[in-house]
Amino acid sequence: MTTVSPTRPRPPEEAPAGPRRWRVGSVEVLAVLLVLLVLFRTQVADLINGPRISTWTTVFVSVMVQATPFLVFGVVLSAVIAVFVPRSFWSKALPKHPALAVPVASCAGVVLPGCECGSVPIAGSLMRRGVTPAAALAFLLAAPAVNPIVLTATAVAFPGQPQMVVLRAIGSLIVATGMGWLWLRLGKPEWIKLPARPDLDDQSKSRAFWASCRHDIIHAGGFLALGAAAAATINVLVPEKWLLAVAQRPVLSVLALAVLAVLLSICSEADAFVAASLSQFSLTARLAFLLVGPMVDLKLISMQAGVFGRRFATRFAPATFAVATGVAGVLGVIFL
Repeated sequence: MTTVSPTRPRPPEEAPAGPRRWRVGSVEVLAVLLVLLVLFRTQVADLINGPRISTWTTVFVSVMVQATPFLVFGVVLSAVIAVFVPRSFWSKALPKHPALAVPVASCAGVVLPGCECGSVPIAGSLMRRGVTPAAALAFLLAAPAVNPIVLTATAVAFPGQPQMVVLRAIGSLIVATGMGWLWLRLGKPEWIKLPARPDLDDQSKSRAFWASCRHDIIHAGGFLALGAAAAATINVLVPEKWLLAVAQRPVLSVLALAVLAVLLSICSEADAFVAASLSQFSLTARLAFLLVGPMVDLKLISMQAGVFGRRFATRFAPATFAVATGVAGVLGVIFL
């Protein structure tokens, strides 16, 4: 009697190796670019030496230099929140009712010295730690505009005009709280899509900290560079005479400086000095510049798209722009 041995499953046969297809990768693209630069080095040198390219380079570098330190600060603080702050802390620090958590989160921005570049990764980290999105978004909008550094810079830029400091702080808190409540009313969870990040719970504290930093700097830093490039391009293409043509029209001047704040993408620590230099515009128009800039600009929209998703950015940014411009107009009519 013969015993039948159990048959073992045969490993899947490998498909015969066919001819490998040549694919264009980053190395090939870089090699082609280097060859083209060598062949057309004279033309490229003449192009770079042009006044428009020089202006573009100056604006791009200035935006990156202004924003990068605060982006790094925000990324580090975001990693600290993600790794070292227990989840239970936020349930104790913020009111349980979302409608009450929104104004508390807005006021929390007063104690954080940073700009919009740092607030985006922090807001994303807060959402991951269980903070209601409305409160995290209120903090995102308030922190760059009401922190002590920004308010001090505003006071220095507008000497003898303390109303600009007060109205900037009050107006920013109104916009941040209003947008948080608006998100509670109309926002949908599927509009926010946070990028997948490495699981930090199974790693040591140090490894989790650096993994969080690497993840956030890749996502936020790349979109910061994209936004800075767009701001530099717009800065070169928009003629200055257009600004002078609308400065004498009250409503149009408010809208013009609100749009200009979006296009210039100046860091909130420096935008007060730019607003003060636009002396041909009314104080109301310059207040719109100060309210809109830290909440809606090209680099911030790019970073929001990278951290929260494009569906979020295409809805949240226009709504914030409209609310901030409207609040600036109302405050200007009443107090300025």
